[in-house]
Order: sequence, then structure tokens, then C-alpha cells
Amino acid sequence: MSLETPLMHALNSLDIVSAMHEHEAAFTVEDSTVLHQNIAGAHTKNMFLKDSGGQFWLITIPHTIRADLKQLPAVIGSKKLSFGKAQDMERLLGVSPGSVTPLAVINDSGGIVNVVIDAKLASADLVNVHPLRNTATISISGQNLLKALEAWNHAPQIVEVPVAP
Repeated sequence: MSLETPLMHALNSLDIVSAMHEHEAAFTVEDSTVLHQNIAGAHTKNMFLKDSGGQFWLITIPHTIRADLKQLPAVIGSKKLSFGKAQDMERLLGVSPGSVTPLAVINDSGGIVNVVIDAKLASADLVNVHPLRNTATISISGQNLLKALEAWNHAPQIVEVPVAP
């Protein structure tokens, strides 16, 4: 059974229509540039963060912006943010760096990770994210992304993520 089989079953059980696109491994936004030309919809950048109070955050933004991590805490109600450790990501979300996706919260049964989705993605007709591995992209609507996250007890904050100057 592949990593995403339970994920795909969960999406199907929610009547979420998706399209899967297989491709070479893409570890960074730069690695996936060619995919953006071939896969329609909004492409994402995902950050696994930890605040100075010990809370974990998964932030999903359009791939074209750079989040202002100094301004973001005031917007989402966190303390000072820094990038989380790979071990914590793997323990909480079941994915490794380069495969981070909002869909990974399906593995966070304890509800430890706070999810933030940029408002542009939440309202997008198509949003492209990894399906728990970086050798594929799954396309779903922003509305269905939110539906899945809510069904998995991770109702996201929908915010306009501040952009770094």
C-alpha cells in the first residue's frame, strides 16, 4: 500500500474530486517550476513551523510569495516563529522535508499542528499540493481542501499571509 492510499480513501469518502499528477521528485518550489507550466491551478509553498511557546504550525501559501515570518505571528495569534525540526514533522505529520502538505494533518490525530491557509488558496478553483510524497501533485479545489482539513479536525485559519518585503 502506498503512502497516500489511506489519504485517497479519506478524500473519496468525503466526495472530494481530485486529480493526481505523477512527476520527478520536487523538494523545493524551484524544483517544481516546470510542473507549474503543466499543471493548472494555484501552486503552493508549505512551511512547518514552531513558535517560541512550543506550538506547531503548518502554513500553506501561494508558491509565488515569501511569507514575512516576523509579521505572521500577529496575524495568526502565535509567538515568534521558526522552522520546525524534521523529526517533529515526521512524528506529527508522517512526512519528511520536501513532502510537506496540508493534507499531512490526516496523520496528526492528536490535533497538535495548527493549520493556516492563505486566503488566495482557500478560494482558488484548483490548489496543487503533495499527496504525502514529493513525487506527485494532487489538484483539488480550495473549498475541498478546507472541507478535508475540517473533517480531520484541523479547521484552518484562513488569513492573508503577510508578504516579506
